[in-house]
Amino acid sequence: MTLALPRERWSRLSPNLQGALWLLLSCLGFSVMATFVKFAAREVSPFEITFFRCFFGLLVLAPAIAWHGTGALRTRHFGMHAWRGILGTIAMGCAYFGLSRMELATYNALSFSKPLFAIVLAVIVLHETVRWRRWAATLVGFLGVLVMMRPGTEAFDPNGLFALGDALSIAILITVLKRLPAYERPLAMLFYYGVVSSPIALALAIPHWIWPSPEGWAMLAAIGTVGALSQYWWILAFRAGEASAVAPFDYSRLIFSAFFGLIFFAEMPDSWTWAGAALIVASTIYIARREAQQRAPK
Repeated sequence: MTLALPRERWSRLSPNLQGALWLLLSCLGFSVMATFVKFAAREVSPFEITFFRCFFGLLVLAPAIAWHGTGALRTRHFGMHAWRGILGTIAMGCAYFGLSRMELATYNALSFSKPLFAIVLAVIVLHETVRWRRWAATLVGFLGVLVMMRPGTEAFDPNGLFALGDALSIAILITVLKRLPAYERPLAMLFYYGVVSSPIALALAIPHWIWPSPEGWAMLAAIGTVGALSQYWWILAFRAGEASAVAPFDYSRLIFSAFFGLIFFAEMPDSWTWAGAALIVASTIYIARREAQQRAPK
């Protein structure tokens, strides 16, 4: 009875509200993981953190696989999962380099540039037609990137390029997989991602290997566990609700990361960072709304 009651209440929520709640939980989880990354980077290299994120994330799936059976891992699209693993590992490596050297809020704001790169790649790779409104919004978003990074000034931080590398890798991944079948079981997606990404990350980590302390092991295990759960919640969010209704809640990461950065690292982003972040967020929200309107049935 006690378990059935929360499930019944949850089922009465609208799909978009369910998706929004899953995404808020995912964003909180990713922000917690990013905080762990900054702590772990004081002891081991970002390459090693990348490997343990993949490896521990794979181990966390073992109970779920045992519960659902290996039938939940069946797939006809292993090539899709291979691309996800390769590009995801590149994105993750860039992310952990950036997170280890930048303020949490600044990094997250720059990482929101994924839709901007995706627009450019859609035109170049998929030959999609993009109208002037979305081009204008894309240019405004990249202006926000310039405002935040301020190239050519003393305030320029080259570590911001890692955040942009993360965003570009994810945008390439989205573009490559755009025409492939969308439906796969979330458990299968996470499993094959770990199977592909773990050996790649290990090969990159070995030249920089440092055995962690007991506290370091705990931190790395937490990164893998929280990261895998957050990724699972993210998948559930977009399975539950419409992308146009759910996606704006992804920007809660900026709030969570600014809070954790202030509490744990005494980070206080400057006005340039907030101004640039506002331009990026506004432009990407506009792009998402325009794409949703164009996909809507006439």
